[in-house]
Amino acid sequence: MLIGAHVSISGGLDQAPLRGFEIGCTAIQIFTKSQLQWNAKPLSTCEIENYQQSLKKTAIRCVVAHDSYLINLGSPQTDLLKKSRKAFFEEMQRAEELQIPFLIFHPGSHKGAGEDVGLKLIAESINIVHQQCSGYNLKILLETTAGQGSNLGYSFEQLKQIIDMTEQPERLGVCLDTCHIFAAGYDIRTESSYEKTIAKFDQVIGLQRLKAIHLNDSKRELGLRVDRHEIIGKGKIGLEGFRLIMNDPRFTNIPKVLEIPGNLEVFKKNLDLLKSLASEIK
Repeated sequence: MLIGAHVSISGGLDQAPLRGFEIGCTAIQIFTKSQLQWNAKPLSTCEIENYQQSLKKTAIRCVVAHDSYLINLGSPQTDLLKKSRKAFFEEMQRAEELQIPFLIFHPGSHKGAGEDVGLKLIAESINIVHQQCSGYNLKILLETTAGQGSNLGYSFEQLKQIIDMTEQPERLGVCLDTCHIFAAGYDIRTESSYEKTIAKFDQVIGLQRLKAIHLNDSKRELGLRVDRHEIIGKGKIGLEGFRLIMNDPRFTNIPKVLEIPGNLEVFKKNLDLLKSLASEIK
């Protein structure tokens, strides 16, 4: 089973796999640079080699990257859109150099310009960076969002719209965030509501596009469109939703990573809990 957490790259990229291994991860998520800054020095050959060697020393079998939260590929502001596209291209470049298969990103925010405008700009942005990164093995994954503010991607239909408007849809996948879909109104708390939500995803987007899952409980109630992550079982989703995911054979080979508040000790406790849920027989 591919399961783990988002781990820090503090001290160097090569430290991330070691941190993940320490808490029992078989999959991790990382930023490839400081997510609070637009720019970063290009990766050196030494950095890449040290990261690869560190990864080989662990039991981690899958690494996914997440882009900077500063990036908005749906911005109606020309300068910010141009800056975001440049930064996203650099994020793709870094992930490709590190041989990371998936780069996860929040689609973007329309900032008052309207959802249709925002969705078109996101698709246009994807087309531009795909052209710049022709030949890359990397897939970029649209993350489901909570729909807070003017954030787009809170419905499966919106993600499908973006995919359909791109010129190379085969290079796109989806990352499902449990907190975000719950906040957006997709219930996964019971077996019937869970199956209904997954069936809807399959009908609209297709399960073949699901390449990663973020496992986060929600501090806020269903459908409020408020993005507040909580530790597993302590939020409004509760343990049953996560038990259903952990025992779903369709998701066995899909990397599932925590993005909850806390430190490595908290991550380990939550990972141990998730692993115990996977072994339970209802």
